[in-house]
Amino acid sequence: MKIRFLGHSAFLLETPEHRLLLDPFLSGNPQASLSVEEALALKPSAVLISHAHGDHWGDALAFAKGGVPLIATAEIGGYAMKHGAANVVAMNIGGTYRADWGSVYLTPAWHSSSFPDGTYGGMPTGLVIELGGRRVYFAGDTSLFSDMRLIGDRELDAALLPIGDHFTMGPEEAARALELLRPRVAVPMHYGTFPVLTGDPAVFAREGQARGAEVRVLAPGEATDL
Repeated sequence: MKIRFLGHSAFLLETPEHRLLLDPFLSGNPQASLSVEEALALKPSAVLISHAHGDHWGDALAFAKGGVPLIATAEIGGYAMKHGAANVVAMNIGGTYRADWGSVYLTPAWHSSSFPDGTYGGMPTGLVIELGGRRVYFAGDTSLFSDMRLIGDRELDAALLPIGDHFTMGPEEAARALELLRPRVAVPMHYGTFPVLTGDPAVFAREGQARGAEVRVLAPGEATDL
């Protein structure tokens, strides 16, 4: 499986057969390495949304209106259907959705969630995704919390963690999260996009590697293989 960083918290998980788009904040993202049109041309198998904030919900509706399955909480799914989404999988924390490409399990996340128009977006989530024989934890926006140890019990191949500080964990707390999650590989996200997101990926890499994790810092557009 290939993990391609699209900038901010947007990722593309790729196998030869399938592509999953995570938190597709592309339009208006100064880091974005892919346009909405380019992403649609890749024919993603699904778009997965962690929570409703604009820098995560992003261009989800453009994909959902184009027939790409949208997977998220019941509140996000309902909002998407109300606004013209053609194919929605609405679920909730603790549930698993299984498809021909693999599965996604929703975890808690400690954050908030509302759409850009102020509509309540339900509880924020993390995602444990199985694709191509690999298991990836996409944390969305969150603080450090002790139940990450239970997520780590799932034997993660990779963890994609926010490090920007201010709205989420900073790099030191994200490195502490690695002690609980115990992934084979860690990738930082949600930093540097805007001035307030001051978390330093070099600090995360140093602190994470001191805890025995393999940290891979990706530039927007860069990919890594699992």
